[in-house]
Amino acid sequence: MAFELFIDRGYEETTIDDICAVAEISRSTFFRYFPSKEDVLLDEIAVIGEQLLEALTERPDDESPWLALRRAATPLVSHHDTDPERRLKLIRLVTTTPVLIAHRHQKTASWQKLLRPEVARRLGVDPHDLTDPRPTTLIAAMLGCLDAATEAWAAGDGAAPFAAVLDRAMDSIDPAP
Repeated sequence: MAFELFIDRGYEETTIDDICAVAEISRSTFFRYFPSKEDVLLDEIAVIGEQLLEALTERPDDESPWLALRRAATPLVSHHDTDPERRLKLIRLVTTTPVLIAHRHQKTASWQKLLRPEVARRLGVDPHDLTDPRPTTLIAAMLGCLDAATEAWAAGDGAAPFAAVLDRAMDSIDPAP
């Protein structure tokens, strides 16, 4: 419901009261579930981070950390494939609205802490040793590839499979230690 309001009216023009009216809920009920208007759109990012971690820990230990990160990105790929038209609208909204850009980066930045222990383990690094930048660097590179692939996929109107665009982005980096 809120998504359609944002698309029809614009993000900035849609108020929490508008969302509450369409959803037939009170403001207090809204704030019980969402801390902000941004979270209505971007709440799934935290869930995707958890899915990414789960998928990463399930990858074979003999895969390189970089390949394991790419293969673990399957939850993101499947989000793009389930409803590409809706996903394109969401991406365009999120990548053109400054407050949503910032909120999205804040949410995905939380993936750094979430994924770091597993990436460190795969590198043979003590997860608590924050002096080694490699785990954080690999995760940041992967997040950069995800952002670049998402924007490229949207620029191409979703014509190419998202998985192929993500592979192209990630293949442009050679993180071999």
